[in-house]
Amino acid sequence: MRALYFDGKNIEEKRMPRPRPGRGEALIKVRVAGICSTDLEILRGYMGFRGVPGHEFVGTVVSAPRRELEGMRVTGEINIPCHRCSICRRGLEKHCPQRQVLGIRGRHGAFAEYLALPVKNLHPLPPSLSDEEAVFTELLAAAYEIPERLRIPRDSRVAVLGDGRLAALVAQVLYPRAGEFLLFGRGEGKMERLRNIGLPVVNISEKDKYLRSYDIVAECTGVPAGLSLASQLARPQGTIVLKSTFFSASGSNLSAVVVDEQTIHGSRCGPFAEALRALAAKRVQVLPFLTAVYPFHRWRTAVRRARRKDSFKVLLDLRG
Repeated sequence: MRALYFDGKNIEEKRMPRPRPGRGEALIKVRVAGICSTDLEILRGYMGFRGVPGHEFVGTVVSAPRRELEGMRVTGEINIPCHRCSICRRGLEKHCPQRQVLGIRGRHGAFAEYLALPVKNLHPLPPSLSDEEAVFTELLAAAYEIPERLRIPRDSRVAVLGDGRLAALVAQVLYPRAGEFLLFGRGEGKMERLRNIGLPVVNISEKDKYLRSYDIVAECTGVPAGLSLASQLARPQGTIVLKSTFFSASGSNLSAVVVDEQTIHGSRCGPFAEALRALAAKRVQVLPFLTAVYPFHRWRTAVRRARRKDSFKVLLDLRG
């Protein structure tokens, strides 16, 4: 199969054997794969990953232990736990210390013609969802992890910090749940796109008007300075939800977190079922944040486009 392989320094297209599914696993032909911030950080050294990156995908089941799955269009959860350790026995499988993570840790990912995943990780897709919409499922699930784990009272003042693809989805999930809501962005083009779907948006340069104002701040900037900015916006004893993953050191001064007794919640993978229900019901808009779709052979252009500051979501298309 064709695949993009990262050796720790460079990513190149190469021919590789198709994955051999293990017990309880399915072989999936990839239709589209999304390039996300985590993938770009991996190419800078995050997680020390070697192999085929990519974890956001839509594909077709080629073979599976359950025959009824064959031919189905699916997406899939990315964590493959051991199911044996004490963490797994406590129901925290996505935190299993022995886990594999598709395209991130110990398992080849979606920037290839085929991938393998356990059947229990797969989610069949409704016909009403296009591939271009469904490929946002993993990212949207990460947004829904915030209300899944954090109580948000109806009178809460909530802010989202960031104007990229994750911030756009987190904002759409949190806005209806907040008493007051504001998104802080930086790129005028991106902020205009967010305003066009009805989100209240302000430039981060105006943050001094809003310091220490918010009960909950969701940090989705993808840059090391994001945590310090979030702490400035959160009120004393407020809550910061940290969504960004980045390879470089944060360099954040956390003394304000201590002095103001703020709580930091780490947050990553979330509920796929809830995300798929929201996509099917059109409760969340994703297509306005689809920047570009490139055929697989133009992967270099796709990666360059995804790195641009004005990009939201860039896809690799393997349907040809």
